Amino acid sequence: MEKNWSIALEHDEYETDRSLVINDAIDAVKQTANGCYVNIVTPAAFGNPDDYLTEELKQAFENEIDVKFIDQCGCGGYVLRVWKNN
Repeated sequence: MEKNWSIALEHDEYETDRSLVINDAIDAVKQTANGCYVNIVTPAAFGNPDDYLTEELKQAFENEIDVKFIDQCGCGGYVLRVWKNN
């Protein structure tokens, strides 16, 4: 994506499959252009994504990204913002 965007990984099969959330989050970051960010919305059932997703993303992308936990959204899921560095 050549702009900031969001991806919802919080419903249906994502609610019970943490590895699917991780894999699709990594794919979303890959699709994000340098200098842009993706908001990754994760299932409420897994709790704060800082506890399980942030480290996976940092291992996959090392210095290429910056990650910030935003908040729990009204739907119950959580939002993690990932910037792709230039």
